[in-house]
Amino acid sequence: MKLPKWRFAFLAIICTFTIIITNCSKPANNINTTNPPPSQQGVLVYGSGGPPVNLEPGNILDGNSLIVQQQIYNRLVEFKPGTTELQPGLANSWSVSKDGKTWTFKLRPGVKFHDGTDFNAEAVKFNVERWWDAKNPNGYRNAGKSYEIWQQLFGGFKGQPNSLLQNIVLVDNSTVQFVLKQPFAAFPSAIASGYFGIASPTAIKKAGANYGTPAAIAVGTGPFIFKEWRTGDRILLEKNPNYWRSGLPKTNQLVIRFITDPAARLAQLRAGQIDFTVDLAPDQNKEIEQDSNLVAVPRPSLNVGYLALNPSYKPLSDVRVRQAIAHAINKQQIVQAFWGNLGTNDAHFTAPSLNWSQSANIKPYEYNSDKAKQLLAQAGYPNGFDLELWYMPVSRPYFPTPKPIAEAFAADLNAVGIRVKLNTKDWAAYLEDRRNPPGFQAYMLGWTADYGDPDNFYYPHFGPGGTTDLGNWKNDKVIQLLNQARQTGEQSARGKLYAQVDEILHQETVRLPIVHSQPLLAKRKNIEGWVPSPLGSENFEAVEKK
Repeated sequence: MKLPKWRFAFLAIICTFTIIITNCSKPANNINTTNPPPSQQGVLVYGSGGPPVNLEPGNILDGNSLIVQQQIYNRLVEFKPGTTELQPGLANSWSVSKDGKTWTFKLRPGVKFHDGTDFNAEAVKFNVERWWDAKNPNGYRNAGKSYEIWQQLFGGFKGQPNSLLQNIVLVDNSTVQFVLKQPFAAFPSAIASGYFGIASPTAIKKAGANYGTPAAIAVGTGPFIFKEWRTGDRILLEKNPNYWRSGLPKTNQLVIRFITDPAARLAQLRAGQIDFTVDLAPDQNKEIEQDSNLVAVPRPSLNVGYLALNPSYKPLSDVRVRQAIAHAINKQQIVQAFWGNLGTNDAHFTAPSLNWSQSANIKPYEYNSDKAKQLLAQAGYPNGFDLELWYMPVSRPYFPTPKPIAEAFAADLNAVGIRVKLNTKDWAAYLEDRRNPPGFQAYMLGWTADYGDPDNFYYPHFGPGGTTDLGNWKNDKVIQLLNQARQTGEQSARGKLYAQVDEILHQETVRLPIVHSQPLLAKRKNIEGWVPSPLGSENFEAVEKK
């Protein structure tokens, strides 16, 4: 069978693909990053797909930051390993009032931050207020901090009409209450999201706006203590000897190395220079299986990789143009080529495991270049147009090899007259600039769920404050349905509401679903206790090297 041109390009790129992180500073002189020595007993070395943006809870969106924060911080509520089921974290228990608007959390006694200060209700209130209150002096918003994820999950900041949170009440030293504008049954799950680790107020006040950056420290109550951040190379963490979970963590030191190239991560895993890693390319599975020292570790799928089409740009403001792009890209073939059996394409923005909330009335846009050309002509673009398409500089669970996938998009779009210019930039700038007006014209990104509910796919991407990357595109009916679903307890009733959202978003095509993937992870055989979470990251407190 003749391969399309982009597939030849992909094969060539696989051999040479290297991404340069332009803002990385030179590693310390005493570190051999080209050929590091094998990892040592008692030292666990994790190969990350890239550096974190920062280590400040509530002020990140990316998985590379989440995975580091999971090691340093605890949240009030956490998830049982490998599941989306809740378990106590820094809160021993939680309950809701009869009207569904007030959640009360009873805190775990005797827990201390890594700096020796006490964890208590005042510390919880301090952290929440800096996320929620735009005027809180400890939020350092004048230094560019946005706490975007708070707005995405909880509607808005203090005083804004869409803010779900109305008040946070310090009942006593071990009890805190969240007072909401309306019932939200999934609130404990939302506050359990990996973003909302509780940091030491003392450390934040001391570091100021530098908190969580390479220039300052990060202090939580978690299994590992932050020791050092070597920009562009690694983060060093050490065992918390006073960790409140007895017998954990099981390793003395955790090294998180930044290795953006999946091929380099696998090569270093095979050489024993790292012990476990994530976000490998699906076609690397065969290489893993052929190495007797390695084990492939599947992560349960709960994600979507999508192509965002910004309607604030005139060619994309016409829904016919966006639908033409959906018809022009051969999504099924691209998923088969790049993910094989580890990916699926469908019409839905939510993951397949949430099918109770999906409409049975919609199907994926079929690959049909003639249909795409017809739609472009109807929209007034018979000769196509120029399109800037941005691809990620790092591999993520939903797009493990972004550049060649972007080139496949470009080849298909070029075939219908859409002349694509591919761009990328440093990861932190990529995430930031996509939301700076007017944003990117088109760009690749994805989402791994923070909790196992369709609310977490829809609200951050289409709810209030969730579409700044789309020129603040808004659909009032979608927002009405999402709010109605949040207040509805019975699953079948919620499913009907979400199915309507599904149909509207399919028609609008502002975020075109490309893939729901099963991320490929791998470890060396002597690594035990690693239970990957469907939520995309987990702490390594039970992981050990035998």
